[in-house]
Amino acid sequence: MPHRLPLFPLNSVLFPGTPLPLRVFEERYRRLMADVLDDPEDAAAGTFGVVGIELGHEVGESSAHQLAEVGCTAEIRTARRHADGTFDLVVEGGSRFRLDAVEETGGEHGYMRAEATFLPDEVGDGADEYAERVGRLFGVYCERLRGMGLSAEPRRESPAAPLPLSYAVSAAMIIDRGEKQRLLEADHAAERLRLAADLLRRENRVLTSLPVLPAARLLQPEVSLN
Repeated sequence: MPHRLPLFPLNSVLFPGTPLPLRVFEERYRRLMADVLDDPEDAAAGTFGVVGIELGHEVGESSAHQLAEVGCTAEIRTARRHADGTFDLVVEGGSRFRLDAVEETGGEHGYMRAEATFLPDEVGDGADEYAERVGRLFGVYCERLRGMGLSAEPRRESPAAPLPLSYAVSAAMIIDRGEKQRLLEADHAAERLRLAADLLRRENRVLTSLPVLPAARLLQPEVSLN
Protein backbone atom coordinates (compact mmCIF):
# COMPACT_ATOMS: atom_id res chain seq x y z
CA MET A 1 0.00 0.00 0.00
CA PRO A 2 1.53 3.37 -1.00
CA HIS A 3 2.24 5.96 1.70
CA ARG A 4 2.93 9.66 1.29
CA LEU A 5 6.13 10.90 2.92
CA PRO A 6 7.93 14.23 3.17
CA LEU A 7 11.37 13.48 1.75
CA PHE A 8 14.80 14.54 3.03
CA PRO A 9 17.58 13.56 0.56
CA LEU A 10 21.01 13.08 2.15
CA ASN A 11 24.52 12.08 1.16
CA SER A 12 24.32 9.29 3.72
CA VAL A 13 22.32 6.12 4.34
CA LEU A 14 19.99 5.70 7.31
CA PHE A 15 19.30 2.19 8.62
CA PRO A 16 16.37 1.04 10.78
CA GLY A 17 17.13 1.27 14.49
CA THR A 18 20.19 3.51 14.11
CA PRO A 19 20.49 7.16 15.23
CA LEU A 20 21.45 10.09 13.01
CA PRO A 21 22.02 13.72 14.10
CA LEU A 22 20.84 16.37 11.64
CA ARG A 23 21.46 20.11 11.48
CA VAL A 24 18.74 21.67 9.33
CA PHE A 25 19.36 25.15 7.95
CA GLU A 26 18.15 25.25 4.33
CA GLU A 27 14.77 26.96 3.96
CA ARG A 28 12.92 24.11 2.26
CA TYR A 29 14.00 21.60 4.90
CA ARG A 30 13.22 24.02 7.71
CA ARG A 31 9.72 24.12 6.22
CA LEU A 32 9.64 20.33 6.07
CA MET A 33 10.57 20.06 9.75
CA ALA A 34 8.01 22.66 10.76
CA ASP A 35 5.32 20.78 8.81
CA VAL A 36 6.27 17.42 10.31
CA LEU A 37 6.47 18.74 13.86
CA ASP A 38 3.52 21.13 13.79
CA ASP A 39 1.06 19.68 11.28
CA PRO A 40 1.66 15.95 10.70
CA GLU A 41 -1.39 15.34 8.51
CA ASP A 42 0.65 13.86 5.64
CA ALA A 43 2.82 11.62 7.82
CA ALA A 44 3.03 10.06 11.23
CA ALA A 45 3.90 12.71 13.83
CA GLY A 46 7.62 13.41 13.78
CA THR A 47 8.33 11.11 10.83
CA PHE A 48 9.75 11.78 7.36
CA GLY A 49 11.67 9.84 4.73
CA VAL A 50 15.45 9.87 4.30
CA VAL A 51 16.79 8.75 0.93
CA GLY A 52 20.29 8.76 -0.50
CA ILE A 53 21.41 11.13 -3.26
CA GLU A 54 22.96 9.22 -6.17
CA LEU A 55 23.53 12.26 -8.40
CA GLY A 56 23.79 15.79 -7.03
CA HIS A 57 24.28 17.20 -3.56
CA GLU A 58 22.32 18.15 -0.46
CA VAL A 59 22.26 21.94 -0.60
CA GLY A 60 20.76 24.22 -3.25
CA GLU A 61 17.63 24.40 -5.37
CA SER A 62 17.02 21.23 -7.42
CA SER A 63 20.36 19.90 -6.17
CA ALA A 64 19.38 16.24 -5.84
CA HIS A 65 19.07 15.10 -9.47
CA GLN A 66 18.83 11.35 -8.86
CA LEU A 67 17.73 9.54 -5.71
CA ALA A 68 18.26 5.99 -4.54
CA GLU A 69 15.29 3.68 -5.00
CA VAL A 70 15.16 2.61 -1.34
CA GLY A 71 15.21 4.82 1.75
CA CYS A 72 14.33 4.67 5.43
CA THR A 73 11.85 6.61 7.52
CA ALA A 74 13.34 8.90 10.15
CA GLU A 75 11.56 9.14 13.50
CA ILE A 76 12.40 12.31 15.43
CA ARG A 77 13.70 11.53 18.93
CA THR A 78 14.82 15.03 19.93
CA ALA A 79 14.28 18.36 18.19
CA ARG A 80 15.55 21.82 19.04
CA ARG A 81 14.22 24.76 17.03
CA HIS A 82 16.46 27.84 17.17
CA ALA A 83 15.34 31.45 17.01
CA ASP A 84 16.67 31.80 13.46
CA GLY A 85 14.42 28.94 12.28
CA THR A 86 17.13 26.27 12.04
CA PHE A 87 16.81 22.90 13.76
CA ASP A 88 19.08 20.45 15.54
CA LEU A 89 17.60 16.96 15.51
CA VAL A 90 18.40 13.42 16.45
CA VAL A 91 16.39 10.92 14.43
CA GLU A 92 16.25 7.14 14.48
CA GLY A 93 15.73 4.93 11.46
CA GLY A 94 12.29 3.35 11.30
CA SER A 95 11.09 1.37 8.27
CA ARG A 96 12.59 0.85 4.83
CA PHE A 97 10.59 2.04 1.85
CA ARG A 98 10.78 1.96 -1.94
CA LEU A 99 10.13 5.16 -3.89
CA ASP A 100 7.18 4.88 -6.27
CA ALA A 101 6.96 8.54 -7.31
CA VAL A 102 8.50 11.85 -6.24
CA GLU A 103 7.09 15.35 -6.56
CA GLU A 104 8.10 18.83 -5.41
CA THR A 105 5.79 20.83 -3.18
CA GLY A 106 4.79 24.23 -4.52
CA GLY A 107 6.65 27.46 -3.96
CA GLU A 108 10.21 28.65 -4.32
CA HIS A 109 11.43 26.61 -1.36
CA GLY A 110 9.33 23.51 -1.82
CA TYR A 111 10.65 20.19 -0.56
CA MET A 112 10.08 16.75 -2.04
CA ARG A 113 7.26 14.39 -1.19
CA ALA A 114 7.16 10.75 -2.17
CA GLU A 115 4.63 8.06 -2.81
CA ALA A 116 6.38 5.13 -1.18
CA THR A 117 5.75 1.47 -0.41
CA PHE A 118 7.08 0.10 2.88
CA LEU A 119 9.30 -2.96 2.50
CA PRO A 120 8.95 -6.07 4.68
CA ASP A 121 11.68 -6.95 7.17
CA GLU A 122 12.25 -10.64 6.56
CA VAL A 123 14.91 -12.80 8.16
CA GLY A 124 15.63 -15.18 5.26
CA ASP A 125 17.14 -18.66 5.14
CA GLY A 126 20.47 -19.21 6.87
CA ALA A 127 20.32 -15.92 8.79
CA ASP A 128 21.49 -17.43 12.10
CA GLU A 129 24.60 -18.92 10.50
CA TYR A 130 25.43 -15.64 8.76
CA ALA A 131 24.82 -13.71 11.99
CA GLU A 132 27.38 -15.84 13.84
CA ARG A 133 29.90 -15.31 11.04
CA VAL A 134 29.32 -11.57 10.91
CA GLY A 135 29.59 -11.31 14.69
CA ARG A 136 33.08 -12.86 14.58
CA LEU A 137 34.25 -10.79 11.61
CA PHE A 138 32.87 -7.57 13.08
CA GLY A 139 34.69 -8.26 16.35
CA VAL A 140 37.99 -8.54 14.44
CA TYR A 141 37.13 -5.40 12.47
CA CYS A 142 36.50 -3.38 15.64
CA GLU A 143 39.70 -4.65 17.25
CA ARG A 144 41.75 -3.57 14.24
CA LEU A 145 40.12 -0.16 14.13
CA ARG A 146 40.72 0.33 17.85
CA GLY A 147 44.39 -0.43 17.19
CA MET A 148 44.35 2.59 14.85
CA GLY A 149 42.61 4.78 17.43
CA LEU A 150 39.25 4.46 15.67
CA SER A 151 36.00 2.63 16.32
CA ALA A 152 33.10 1.38 14.21
CA GLU A 153 31.16 -0.07 17.11
CA PRO A 154 27.51 0.95 17.48
CA ARG A 155 26.76 3.24 20.40
CA ARG A 156 24.74 0.44 21.98
CA GLU A 157 25.85 -3.18 22.33
CA SER A 158 25.44 -5.03 19.05
CA PRO A 159 22.23 -7.12 18.98
CA ALA A 160 22.44 -10.88 18.53
CA ALA A 161 19.24 -11.44 16.51
CA PRO A 162 19.96 -11.54 12.75
CA LEU A 163 17.68 -8.70 11.61
CA PRO A 164 18.78 -5.95 14.04
CA LEU A 165 22.38 -7.18 13.81
CA SER A 166 22.28 -6.81 10.03
CA TYR A 167 21.26 -3.17 10.36
CA ALA A 168 23.60 -2.32 13.26
CA VAL A 169 26.70 -3.70 11.52
CA SER A 170 25.72 -2.14 8.17
CA ALA A 171 25.41 1.27 9.81
CA ALA A 172 28.64 0.95 11.81
CA MET A 173 31.03 -0.11 9.05
CA ILE A 174 33.24 2.62 7.55
CA ILE A 175 32.57 1.90 3.88
CA ASP A 176 31.46 3.76 0.77
CA ARG A 177 27.92 5.11 0.60
CA GLY A 178 27.12 2.95 -2.43
CA GLU A 179 28.01 -0.17 -0.46
CA LYS A 180 25.84 0.96 2.42
CA GLN A 181 22.98 1.48 -0.02
CA ARG A 182 23.35 -2.09 -1.28
CA LEU A 183 23.11 -3.29 2.31
CA LEU A 184 19.97 -1.24 2.92
CA GLU A 185 18.35 -2.62 -0.24
CA ALA A 186 19.07 -6.28 0.54
CA ASP A 187 15.89 -8.35 0.38
CA HIS A 188 16.24 -9.86 3.86
CA ALA A 189 18.59 -10.11 6.83
CA ALA A 190 20.34 -13.24 5.54
CA GLU A 191 21.29 -11.49 2.29
CA ARG A 192 22.36 -8.34 4.15
CA LEU A 193 24.53 -10.39 6.53
CA ARG A 194 26.08 -12.29 3.61
CA LEU A 195 27.02 -9.00 1.96
CA ALA A 196 28.27 -7.63 5.28
CA ALA A 197 30.47 -10.71 5.79
CA ASP A 198 32.07 -10.20 2.36
CA LEU A 199 32.71 -6.53 3.10
CA LEU A 200 34.10 -7.26 6.56
CA ARG A 201 36.53 -9.84 5.17
CA ARG A 202 37.73 -7.28 2.63
CA GLU A 203 38.06 -4.50 5.19
CA ASN A 204 39.88 -6.76 7.64
CA ARG A 205 42.42 -7.61 4.93
CA VAL A 206 42.88 -3.91 4.17
CA LEU A 207 43.33 -3.04 7.84
CA THR A 208 45.91 -5.81 8.19
CA SER A 209 47.95 -4.82 5.15
CA LEU A 210 47.98 -1.03 5.56
CA PRO A 211 49.47 0.63 8.65
CA VAL A 212 47.49 3.80 7.93
CA LEU A 213 44.42 4.20 5.72
CA PRO A 214 43.86 7.27 3.54
CA ALA A 215 42.07 9.93 5.55
CA ALA A 216 39.12 9.99 3.15
CA ARG A 217 38.33 6.38 4.07
CA LEU A 218 38.19 7.18 7.77
CA LEU A 219 36.70 10.62 8.14
CA GLN A 220 32.94 10.60 8.49
CA PRO A 221 30.99 13.68 9.65
CA GLU A 222 29.22 13.18 12.96
CA VAL A 223 26.39 15.46 11.87
CA SER A 224 24.69 15.39 8.48
CA LEU A 225 24.03 18.84 7.04
CA ASN A 226 21.18 19.34 4.60
